[in-house]
Amino acid sequence: MGCTFSGLNAFYDAVNSGGDVWINENRFRIVRQLGEGGFAYVFLVKEVLAVSSSDAVPGGLHKKFKDSTHLSDDGSYALKKVLIQNNEQLELVKEEIRVSSLFTHPNLLPLLDHAIIATKPNQERSWNHEAYLLFPVHLDGTLLDNSKTMQANNEFFSTSDVLQIFRQLCAGLKHMHDFDPPYAHNDIKPGNVLITHRNGQPPLAILMDFGSARPARRQISSRSEALQLQEWASEHCCAPFRAPELWDCESHAYIDERTDIWSLGCTLYSIMYGASPFEYVLGESGGSLQLAIVNVQIKWPAGPNPPYPDALRQFVKWMLQPQAAVRPNINDIIIHVDKLISKFSY
Repeated sequence: MGCTFSGLNAFYDAVNSGGDVWINENRFRIVRQLGEGGFAYVFLVKEVLAVSSSDAVPGGLHKKFKDSTHLSDDGSYALKKVLIQNNEQLELVKEEIRVSSLFTHPNLLPLLDHAIIATKPNQERSWNHEAYLLFPVHLDGTLLDNSKTMQANNEFFSTSDVLQIFRQLCAGLKHMHDFDPPYAHNDIKPGNVLITHRNGQPPLAILMDFGSARPARRQISSRSEALQLQEWASEHCCAPFRAPELWDCESHAYIDERTDIWSLGCTLYSIMYGASPFEYVLGESGGSLQLAIVNVQIKWPAGPNPPYPDALRQFVKWMLQPQAAVRPNINDIIIHVDKLISKFSY
């Protein structure tokens, strides 16, 4: 799907008092708000089909896409609305749309459609563009949402479900790392993993939010470039899941997709225990998240009873090596997780 940025492609239908949104030729009714953050809002929407559409002749998105894998049976979708205040933000949204359109994998959230419209700032609003991004909806929430609920009930994922969720994330990430050129997601964390519970099966896990994704490989040749990378990472990579080389980058360094492997290790720990292995320092007087990360100061909570096998802890430690050059790559990770699944799934 190519990127188009027409100023007329999406607008509120005044006849319906702002209840409907058009994205290109397709119309959606806002059902309710699902979440918000910064200048972005996520809504549950339902596709409104023309009266002439019939079951025999699919309409709307089903007419647009030959592959209906990610299309909803009941017309429900997630709509992300972004309020854009300047040209820098506009370029970031355009880049997110471009990158999201690169990948096709069952464990990566697909961008189904999009539009950007120009608006006139006034006393009530300061933004000059609005972006609308349409995605499949997953109403069971994120891994972070599920972990909070489970923690409140003193519940844990089984060893089998931990490994199966993690294996799916690895599959999606491998698709990005195998791209030409390889892409790093740069913001792997529980809040960017959608979970769908399935009867008699492990939960479905889908990696989302490609706003920080960039070509993975970069040569750093000066102190200025190192500082620029650190500044960029501080804005785009969640701190408790950020690799050491993005906290303290050397003046001559080679950065590659193994920054994601560090975040993946932190996320595996989070699937097990509900938080990053380094977030504990945020509750300590004088604690430093950066020092805990660069020195790999991991604390292991009690966890479930019986506890997770030691092989899982060793797996996390393997990914959380402070020197990126000795960290495993995604293919190494997949080989190992498949062995663990064979050993511990039942």
